[in-house]
Amino acid sequence: MTSKTIKPTATERVRAALADEIVRGLIAPGQALDEASLAERFSVSRTPVREAIRQLEAIGFVEARPHRGAVVPHFTPDKLNEMFEVMAEMEGLCARYAALRVTAGGRRRLEEVLEACRTSAARGDIDAYYETNLRFHETIYRLSRNAFLADVTLGVRHRLAPFRKAQFESAGRLAASAAEHGRIVERVLAGDADGAASAMRAHLQVVRIAVGKAVPTLSDQSAKPDDALRDRDALAAAPATLD
Repeated sequence: MTSKTIKPTATERVRAALADEIVRGLIAPGQALDEASLAERFSVSRTPVREAIRQLEAIGFVEARPHRGAVVPHFTPDKLNEMFEVMAEMEGLCARYAALRVTAGGRRRLEEVLEACRTSAARGDIDAYYETNLRFHETIYRLSRNAFLADVTLGVRHRLAPFRKAQFESAGRLAASAAEHGRIVERVLAGDADGAASAMRAHLQVVRIAVGKAVPTLSDQSAKPDDALRDRDALAAAPATLD
Protein backbone atom coordinates (compact mmCIF):
# COMPACT_ATOMS: atom_id res chain seq x y z
CA MET A 1 0.00 0.00 0.00
CA THR A 2 1.52 3.32 -1.04
CA SER A 3 1.23 6.46 1.04
CA LYS A 4 -0.75 9.30 -0.42
CA THR A 5 1.20 12.45 -1.21
CA ILE A 6 -0.35 15.52 0.38
CA LYS A 7 -0.18 18.56 -1.86
CA PRO A 8 1.14 21.64 -0.01
CA THR A 9 -1.22 24.53 0.48
CA ALA A 10 -0.58 27.89 -1.17
CA THR A 11 0.65 29.25 2.16
CA GLU A 12 3.06 26.34 2.64
CA ARG A 13 4.36 26.67 -0.90
CA VAL A 14 5.03 30.40 -0.54
CA ARG A 15 6.56 30.03 2.93
CA ALA A 16 8.93 27.23 1.85
CA ALA A 17 10.06 29.13 -1.25
CA LEU A 18 10.69 32.36 0.65
CA ALA A 19 12.51 30.58 3.50
CA ASP A 20 14.81 28.81 1.05
CA GLU A 21 15.60 32.07 -0.76
CA ILE A 22 16.30 33.85 2.54
CA VAL A 23 18.69 31.06 3.62
CA ARG A 24 20.54 31.22 0.32
CA GLY A 25 20.73 35.01 0.32
CA LEU A 26 18.60 35.35 -2.81
CA ILE A 27 16.42 37.67 -0.77
CA ALA A 28 18.93 40.02 0.82
CA PRO A 29 18.99 41.05 4.49
CA GLY A 30 17.06 44.28 4.95
CA GLN A 31 14.88 43.66 1.90
CA ALA A 32 11.17 44.25 2.44
CA LEU A 33 8.65 41.60 1.41
CA ASP A 34 5.92 43.20 -0.63
CA GLU A 35 2.66 41.26 -0.46
CA ALA A 36 1.30 42.46 -3.78
CA SER A 37 4.39 41.58 -5.82
CA LEU A 38 4.76 38.22 -4.09
CA ALA A 39 1.12 37.39 -4.73
CA GLU A 40 1.62 38.13 -8.41
CA ARG A 41 4.84 36.12 -8.52
CA PHE A 42 3.31 33.01 -6.93
CA SER A 43 -0.05 33.42 -8.70
CA VAL A 44 -2.01 33.50 -5.44
CA SER A 45 -4.09 36.02 -3.56
CA ARG A 46 -2.52 38.21 -0.90
CA THR A 47 -4.07 36.11 1.89
CA PRO A 48 -1.69 33.10 1.68
CA VAL A 49 1.24 35.48 1.16
CA ARG A 50 0.29 37.39 4.30
CA GLU A 51 -0.04 34.14 6.27
CA ALA A 52 3.29 32.83 4.93
CA ILE A 53 5.01 36.05 6.03
CA ARG A 54 3.35 35.79 9.44
CA GLN A 55 4.65 32.22 9.83
CA LEU A 56 8.15 33.29 8.78
CA GLU A 57 8.03 36.06 11.35
CA ALA A 58 7.13 33.48 14.02
CA ILE A 59 10.38 31.58 13.39
CA GLY A 60 12.57 34.67 13.10
CA PHE A 61 12.92 34.72 9.30
CA VAL A 62 11.11 38.03 8.99
CA GLU A 63 11.04 41.11 11.21
CA ALA A 64 8.19 43.61 11.35
CA ARG A 65 9.53 47.17 11.18
CA PRO A 66 7.61 50.44 11.41
CA HIS A 67 6.82 51.97 8.02
CA ARG A 68 8.66 49.18 6.21
CA GLY A 69 6.47 46.16 6.85
CA ALA A 70 8.08 42.71 6.80
CA VAL A 71 11.86 42.86 6.42
CA VAL A 72 14.39 40.04 6.09
CA PRO A 73 16.83 39.95 9.05
CA HIS A 74 20.57 39.42 8.78
CA PHE A 75 21.71 35.91 9.66
CA THR A 76 25.38 35.62 10.58
CA PRO A 77 27.51 32.49 11.10
CA ASP A 78 27.81 33.38 14.80
CA LYS A 79 24.05 33.66 15.20
CA LEU A 80 23.57 30.33 13.47
CA ASN A 81 26.23 28.76 15.70
CA GLU A 82 24.30 29.86 18.77
CA MET A 83 21.11 28.33 17.43
CA PHE A 84 22.80 25.03 16.57
CA GLU A 85 24.49 24.86 19.98
CA VAL A 86 21.10 25.01 21.65
CA MET A 87 19.58 22.59 19.15
CA ALA A 88 22.36 20.03 19.69
CA GLU A 89 21.98 20.08 23.46
CA MET A 90 18.19 19.79 23.34
CA GLU A 91 18.19 16.98 20.80
CA GLY A 92 20.98 15.29 22.73
CA LEU A 93 18.81 15.38 25.85
CA CYS A 94 15.89 13.89 23.90
CA ALA A 95 18.13 11.08 22.68
CA ARG A 96 19.40 10.48 26.23
CA TYR A 97 15.89 10.12 27.63
CA ALA A 98 14.81 8.02 24.65
CA ALA A 99 17.61 5.53 25.42
CA LEU A 100 16.45 5.30 29.03
CA ARG A 101 12.71 5.15 28.33
CA VAL A 102 12.17 3.53 24.93
CA THR A 103 9.38 0.93 24.85
CA ALA A 104 8.95 -2.08 22.57
CA GLY A 105 6.57 -0.07 20.42
CA GLY A 106 9.00 2.83 20.33
CA ARG A 107 11.76 0.52 19.18
CA ARG A 108 9.65 -0.60 16.23
CA ARG A 109 8.77 2.98 15.27
CA LEU A 110 12.40 4.03 15.46
CA GLU A 111 13.56 1.13 13.31
CA GLU A 112 10.81 1.82 10.77
CA VAL A 113 11.63 5.52 10.41
CA LEU A 114 15.35 4.72 10.15
CA GLU A 115 14.61 2.32 7.30
CA ALA A 116 12.51 5.03 5.61
CA CYS A 117 15.50 7.41 5.89
CA ARG A 118 17.81 4.85 4.34
CA THR A 119 15.39 4.16 1.49
CA SER A 120 14.90 7.82 0.55
CA ALA A 121 18.66 8.46 0.87
CA ALA A 122 19.40 5.54 -1.44
CA ARG A 123 17.02 7.04 -4.02
CA GLY A 124 18.75 10.40 -3.74
CA ASP A 125 15.36 12.04 -3.23
CA ILE A 126 16.03 15.23 -1.26
CA ASP A 127 12.37 16.14 -0.68
CA ALA A 128 11.50 12.62 0.49
CA TYR A 129 14.57 12.47 2.71
CA TYR A 130 13.75 15.84 4.23
CA GLU A 131 10.33 14.52 5.26
CA THR A 132 11.66 11.24 6.66
CA ASN A 133 14.44 13.16 8.42
CA LEU A 134 11.78 15.27 10.15
CA ARG A 135 9.95 12.10 11.18
CA PHE A 136 13.16 10.57 12.52
CA HIS A 137 14.00 13.50 14.78
CA GLU A 138 10.41 13.96 15.92
CA THR A 139 10.28 10.25 16.79
CA ILE A 140 13.31 10.73 19.04
CA TYR A 141 11.58 13.71 20.68
CA ARG A 142 8.46 11.63 21.40
CA LEU A 143 10.46 8.66 22.68
CA SER A 144 11.98 10.94 25.33
CA ARG A 145 8.55 10.66 26.98
CA ASN A 146 8.85 14.24 28.17
CA ALA A 147 6.14 16.22 26.44
CA PHE A 148 7.49 19.59 27.54
CA LEU A 149 11.00 18.84 26.28
CA ALA A 150 9.59 17.50 22.99
CA ASP A 151 7.45 20.61 22.49
CA VAL A 152 10.27 23.07 23.23
CA THR A 153 12.74 21.13 21.07
CA LEU A 154 10.28 21.10 18.18
CA GLY A 155 9.88 24.87 18.51
CA VAL A 156 13.64 25.38 18.19
CA ARG A 157 13.74 22.98 15.27
CA HIS A 158 11.12 25.03 13.40
CA ARG A 159 13.45 28.02 13.56
CA LEU A 160 16.31 26.03 12.04
CA ALA A 161 14.31 23.88 9.60
CA PRO A 162 15.10 25.90 6.43
CA PHE A 163 18.82 25.83 7.23
CA ARG A 164 18.73 22.11 7.96
CA LYS A 165 17.06 21.42 4.62
CA ALA A 166 19.78 23.36 2.77
CA GLN A 167 22.44 20.90 3.96
CA PHE A 168 21.04 18.14 1.75
CA GLU A 169 22.32 19.92 -1.34
CA SER A 170 25.86 18.93 -0.31
CA ALA A 171 27.27 15.95 -2.21
CA GLY A 172 26.86 12.69 -0.33
CA ARG A 173 24.99 14.32 2.53
CA LEU A 174 21.86 12.13 2.32
CA ALA A 175 23.79 8.88 2.78
CA ALA A 176 25.98 10.40 5.50
CA SER A 177 22.95 11.71 7.39
CA ALA A 178 21.24 8.32 7.25
CA ALA A 179 24.41 6.68 8.59
CA GLU A 180 24.52 9.20 11.45
CA HIS A 181 20.90 8.36 12.23
CA GLY A 182 21.88 4.70 12.35
CA ARG A 183 24.50 5.41 15.02
CA ILE A 184 21.96 7.28 17.11
CA VAL A 185 19.48 4.41 16.84
CA GLU A 186 22.13 1.87 17.85
CA ARG A 187 22.77 3.79 21.07
CA VAL A 188 19.10 4.33 21.85
CA LEU A 189 18.17 0.68 21.32
CA ALA A 190 21.14 -0.42 23.46
CA GLY A 191 19.95 1.77 26.32
CA ASP A 192 23.22 3.71 26.14
CA ALA A 193 22.09 7.14 27.34
CA ASP A 194 25.51 8.83 27.19
CA GLY A 195 26.25 7.32 23.78
CA ALA A 196 22.87 8.33 22.37
CA ALA A 197 23.30 11.93 23.54
CA SER A 198 26.85 12.09 22.16
CA ALA A 199 25.82 10.60 18.83
CA MET A 200 23.03 13.15 18.47
CA ARG A 201 25.29 16.08 19.34
CA ALA A 202 27.92 14.86 16.89
CA HIS A 203 25.21 14.57 14.23
CA LEU A 204 24.12 18.18 14.78
CA GLN A 205 27.74 19.36 14.66
CA VAL A 206 28.15 17.75 11.25
CA VAL A 207 24.81 19.23 10.13
CA ARG A 208 26.07 22.72 11.03
CA ILE A 209 29.20 22.20 8.95
CA ALA A 210 27.13 20.84 6.04
CA VAL A 211 24.94 23.96 6.10
CA GLY A 212 28.07 26.09 5.69
CA LYS A 213 29.13 23.99 2.71
CA ALA A 214 25.74 24.38 1.04
CA VAL A 215 25.50 28.11 1.87
CA PRO A 216 29.08 29.52 1.94
CA THR A 217 27.97 32.85 3.40
CA LEU A 218 26.94 30.93 6.52
CA SER A 219 30.15 28.93 6.80
CA ASP A 220 31.57 28.81 10.31
CA GLN A 221 35.25 29.70 10.05
CA SER A 222 35.89 28.42 13.58
CA ALA A 223 34.40 24.99 12.82
CA LYS A 224 36.77 22.06 12.61
CA PRO A 225 35.32 19.53 10.18
CA ASP A 226 38.04 16.97 10.97
CA ASP A 227 37.17 17.10 14.68
CA ALA A 228 33.46 16.69 13.95
CA LEU A 229 34.10 13.73 11.68
CA ARG A 230 36.53 12.24 14.21
CA ASP A 231 33.88 12.45 16.94
CA ARG A 232 31.34 10.89 14.62
CA ASP A 233 33.64 8.05 13.60
CA ALA A 234 34.70 7.40 17.19
CA LEU A 235 31.05 6.94 18.12
CA ALA A 236 30.64 4.52 15.22
CA ALA A 237 33.61 2.44 16.37
CA ALA A 238 32.75 2.39 20.07
CA PRO A 239 30.64 -0.56 21.27
CA ALA A 240 27.13 0.30 22.43
CA THR A 241 26.79 -0.41 26.12
CA LEU A 242 23.86 -0.87 28.46
CA ASP A 243 23.55 1.49 31.42
